[in-house]
Amino acid sequence: MNAEQLKQLEDDLWSAADNLRANSDLKSSEYATPVLGLIFLKFADNKYKRAEPDITKEFAELRGTRREKPISDIAIQKCGFYLPDHARYHYLLGLPQQEDLARKIKQAMEAIEKYKPELDGILPKDEYFALTRTSNTLLAELLKNFSNIPADANGDIFGKIYEFFLGKFALSEGQKGGEFFTPTSVVKLMVEIIEPHHGTVYDPACGSAGMFVQSQQFVERHRRKLDELGEAHDEDQLYVYGQEKTLDTVKLAKMNLAVNGLRGEIRQANSYTENPFDGFGKFDFVMANPPFNVDDVPLASVEDDPRFNTYGLPREKTKAKASEKGKETVPNANYLWINLFATSLKNNTPDSGRAALVMANSASDARHSEADIRQTLIENNLIYGMLTLSSNMFYTVTLPATLWFFDKNKQDDRILFIDARNIFTQIDRAHREFSEEQVQNIAIISKLHKGKRADFIRLVDSYFRKGMEQLLANREKVEPVSQQLLDVLDDTQGKQAVGELVSQWQGLKALQQASDAYIQAADLQLTTPEAIETANRKQQQLRATFDPFFQQLHTGLKQLDKVVRQHEKARVEEARQAGKRATSDRNARRLKEALEELHKEVRSAEAYYQHIHWLQERFPNAEYEDVTGLCKLATPEEVKEQDYSLNPGRYVGVVIEEDGKTEEEFLTGIEDMNDELTSLDSSAEVLASLIRKNIAALVESK
Repeated sequence: MNAEQLKQLEDDLWSAADNLRANSDLKSSEYATPVLGLIFLKFADNKYKRAEPDITKEFAELRGTRREKPISDIAIQKCGFYLPDHARYHYLLGLPQQEDLARKIKQAMEAIEKYKPELDGILPKDEYFALTRTSNTLLAELLKNFSNIPADANGDIFGKIYEFFLGKFALSEGQKGGEFFTPTSVVKLMVEIIEPHHGTVYDPACGSAGMFVQSQQFVERHRRKLDELGEAHDEDQLYVYGQEKTLDTVKLAKMNLAVNGLRGEIRQANSYTENPFDGFGKFDFVMANPPFNVDDVPLASVEDDPRFNTYGLPREKTKAKASEKGKETVPNANYLWINLFATSLKNNTPDSGRAALVMANSASDARHSEADIRQTLIENNLIYGMLTLSSNMFYTVTLPATLWFFDKNKQDDRILFIDARNIFTQIDRAHREFSEEQVQNIAIISKLHKGKRADFIRLVDSYFRKGMEQLLANREKVEPVSQQLLDVLDDTQGKQAVGELVSQWQGLKALQQASDAYIQAADLQLTTPEAIETANRKQQQLRATFDPFFQQLHTGLKQLDKVVRQHEKARVEEARQAGKRATSDRNARRLKEALEELHKEVRSAEAYYQHIHWLQERFPNAEYEDVTGLCKLATPEEVKEQDYSLNPGRYVGVVIEEDGKTEEEFLTGIEDMNDELTSLDSSAEVLASLIRKNIAALVESK
């Protein structure tokens, strides 16, 4: 299943699930858990089905011998689940309409828990009765729609579907949803920077376990890269530890671990008062998105706990009155979490001792006792980096947040500051995310800082390979779309503009040859600085080869835009001369749709090359350097001058980026907009005249 097919499947499944809300009295919080339970059930059935031939074969071979085992034991050993007949998905799907389906699903879930004790009490059971409250068919329809998940879908596919649904439910629940789900793209960025590819990962506010899932996926990507390069790697799987105060969210997290095949423990616990894993100095990596600005944590519960007081406790500015002794609360718990991260990491362990957490922007400049804690952390050289995010990246807060990064094995005493407020992809009016490429582009800054120049070359190389694949796919779509334009633009000027644009795509053949030659000669082992510099030079030369091609495409599109506007203008004038209303006819709509499709194809084709431009312009030598408005390595002296502020904006500076247009292009754009305004004015005059006539006719009829 490729990415496009998976996206379509996710959308179809979500549409089916969201139908519950549209056709019932259910709230998101009521249908989220049972829907995720059905995803889990289908996952367990798929996994069992693949292992079933081996299970039944071994059971038959051992039957009647001294080594005979219950089939359930063999199944658990082979695939991690045992599903008796009444817990199979096809059994539930084939039940007669008159059967109590909610009760049957509950029994199936109980059977799975019976043979997998770590899921005992975790899977949804009674929740399915609520789905039949207003309709007897909704649950059956949902079961049928989820059967569309292919029988050969593996754990990776299920993990992505599960995470997709978690994100959708979080989005639909707004503020409450953010309590159990951190947007995937933000987690990916955190993971890419701290690189947790072995050992233990701890999340003291784990929500639905998204941090763990992304960590495991990072490990898998890391191993694939090493395999491609022929390098050895550690085969040990991550072991995860999570705690979460809300039981329902703990259940979501445990199902998430099972779907994604992760080893670990999730426990219900309040991190301020409970320490279920005895976590002081225990973990290789720590990640979390804790609650911001909590102000009701009793001081007495944390002041003697080394997890929270090692680097200082946040306290009120004034001493408590005698009558309030023993009742004080921490003024703001942000620095309790910051302390917890610093103290949970292992000391002096190679390639570990790293943490990433999401924190309110205000914590970077907080004053009084919090400023003292921040200074202590900086002077102990625990802060690796700080990264400011754009606003609207989270479901719980609209303001920008900051990612804090710790490293107990830093190689120098400088702090890496990154301002990523201008890097995002808008997904709807109120929410933003990082694209996969934006995650990699930001993370490469940290990798370059660590001296991993080869990773930069490999990233650019991957964009060249993906870019050429995309270009070839786009070329196949250009001619049919161009024909649609020619069907409407029947004048000489229109035919010429379309013909020139099509001919420009013919230049792709030479670019493909240059790209193939580069790929054939590329050596990504890159074991010496000289090899890196040679590869970087070749990549820059290849990018320069592509630049004229895209410039010509844009020029051709601008000319075509102008021709289309003139065509529309002529149609409006013809209507005006005929005394008719200038409406958008079918041909005009086809014209606009075809033109927009061409623009879309060019944007899509150019996307990877724009990422290459972005990287090479900022890091031309394939090595780290400070970039105004983006990143800065600040010395302890520079941080001290800023009163130990950890706000990236204070260090990276501001750059005003030009739009890249020449004076002629700017004037042409103004002229085009003026033409459009004139056309709209003409249309308005026709409409106004028509309205006046209609009103006059109404008045006369009275």
